[in-house]
Amino acid sequence: MAHVLIATYGSRGDTMPLVGLGLRLQRAGHRVTITTNTELADETAALGLDARTIDLDLGEPSGEPSLGDAMALVKPAGIRQLSRNILDAVDDVPADVVLMTPFAEPAGQALAEARGAPGIPLRLQPISATRAFPPSLMAARSMGGALNLAAGRAAERTVDALYNGVIADLRRDLGLPRRSARRLRRYRAAAQQPILGGWSPAVLPRPADWRPGIDVTGYWWSPEPDGWAPSGDLEAFLADGPPPVLIGLGSLMVPAAERDRLSAVLDEALARAGVRGIVQAGGAGLRVPDRADVLNIGAAPYSWLFPRLAAVVHSCGAGTTASALRAGVPTVPLPSPGADQFFWANRIHALGAATAPIPRTKVTVSPLADAIRAAVDDPRYRAAAGALSRAIAAEDGASAVLAAVERAITIA
Repeated sequence: MAHVLIATYGSRGDTMPLVGLGLRLQRAGHRVTITTNTELADETAALGLDARTIDLDLGEPSGEPSLGDAMALVKPAGIRQLSRNILDAVDDVPADVVLMTPFAEPAGQALAEARGAPGIPLRLQPISATRAFPPSLMAARSMGGALNLAAGRAAERTVDALYNGVIADLRRDLGLPRRSARRLRRYRAAAQQPILGGWSPAVLPRPADWRPGIDVTGYWWSPEPDGWAPSGDLEAFLADGPPPVLIGLGSLMVPAAERDRLSAVLDEALARAGVRGIVQAGGAGLRVPDRADVLNIGAAPYSWLFPRLAAVVHSCGAGTTASALRAGVPTVPLPSPGADQFFWANRIHALGAATAPIPRTKVTVSPLADAIRAAVDDPRYRAAAGALSRAIAAEDGASAVLAAVERAITIA
């Protein structure tokens, strides 16, 4: 059995699926150490994993890492600070294999090489260049095969150039020979280093032009909360009428003025759509006036809540998108600029499980009310979401990661 290091950093949606993977690996007899942000460290440790806290000050407001943190991390100073903090936190970990998410990859790749251990990148969205679709973090819509591939390769070159100095510093500090980021990328591709994508192939199939070693495993799920129970208000509300529509933006933070604008739009859109609604505060602090047909709530596990809903209005981050599809519930996409939200919003709309995306920064009452009404009334949305739910239920993404880890250990 091996000591597996999972190097990751991000919001709850970025981190907790990796915690679920760690628990699956641990049940198989491996020892697991995982890095995590400050807010999730105690929760992760309570689940039984060796959690190493990454205390990262990027000049953002307090709270879970947000889109602003992500923007800071794509800059060399942010990724350099994160990389050094990860290496400091796991200096004593005798890792036999290193799993790593994109922000942790510069540190994780260098550490794996220094320890002579296999490294396996883990991704919650597709990053590798392909003709099949555009880069998930850059473009929302397909530009055609040739342009999609060119954009993907340009994105890879941009990342190499951006992090080249960071990688040089990490390799120097770990006693590794100097190599450029581009050369390392080419070497790992030629060696067919495994890269595992944690989404359902029923939602986004593996492109035929990806090199061997890049695979799609199926979704990775956050662990079920131990001892959680819904509040009496939530239970009573759900029992007191038809299934409601949930509106929430996860851990996304917004300025106070945007929070107030969004809350007012959501309040009026729910009233105009004539549906019962649940508004989840989340990182944005959303709140609408209390009334008989609307309930404000805080955190609740999606695995419990989503199957009880008529539809979900959400920002289409990878984790929330997966949870809505798993529950077979239609989505009204409200994506924010940057990251992968528009990519997933457009994808599930193309699959028929969501209405057309409405940009969060431009949302107004009438289009949102119309989209909510369509998601609730048109059975085609629920039928498409249900078909994807059944496909997802037959997959076991965590077991696929376990198999890849054990292959890597055997080969090493």
